[in-house]
Amino acid sequence: MDIQVGDILRMKKEHPCGSKEMLVLRIGADFKLKCTGCGREFMTPRSKCEKKIKSVIRNAVEEEK
Repeated sequence: MDIQVGDILRMKKEHPCGSKEMLVLRIGADFKLKCTGCGREFMTPRSKCEKKIKSVIRNAVEEEK
C-alpha cells in the first residue's frame, strides 16, 4: 500500500474520541499517526494499520518548494 507522510487515513473503526481520520507523521516498519479529532499521537505497526485502513486522502499537507 502506498502511503506517504502528510496523507490522511480514513479508518474502519473510530478512535476513542470519535474521529475516524488520522494524519500520517512518519512511515517505516511502524506508522506514527496523529488523530485529527483530539490531536493524540501514537505509533502502530504497519501491518496492523494497513488492515484497518478504509481509504487514503492524498496531499493533506501541501509541501512548499
